[in-house]
Amino acid sequence: MNQILDITLTSRKIVSQFLKGYTLAQLNTIPEGFNNNLIWNIGHIIVTQQVLVYKLSGLPMMVSEEMVEKYKKGTKPEHIATQEELAEMKDLLFETINQTKLDFENKNFKNFTEYPTSTGYTLKSAQDAMAFNDFHEGLHIGIMMSIRKFI
Repeated sequence: MNQILDITLTSRKIVSQFLKGYTLAQLNTIPEGFNNNLIWNIGHIIVTQQVLVYKLSGLPMMVSEEMVEKYKKGTKPEHIATQEELAEMKDLLFETINQTKLDFENKNFKNFTEYPTSTGYTLKSAQDAMAFNDFHEGLHIGIMMSIRKFI
């Protein structure tokens, strides 16, 4: 499990560079030909990890329901993210993974509701969810690398 979480932390370090390297206006820009922006992808990454690992395990998430509604699967940017949202994302980017690591160490993931992903792979445990999450974050980092070329 440590290796999976180490990969997640590496992913989050890459994502954090987007938060540091672009202005709020740039993070909110949806380039022509794209359906979303950098900040939506970052919020989506944070929310998805929480939903897949915590919600499916029946545990409280570290993100608000409001944030889930804005960034969950099937959404798109429908508002301009604020400086406050940006600050919250900066905090949550690593706090969520550090807490996940502690929760795995403390064996807090006892139950899990199986979930068939859109890729056809069925998640059967919180560990499956974290492994799949690394794949999911990699996809979104690729999208973000494409978006940055146009802002």
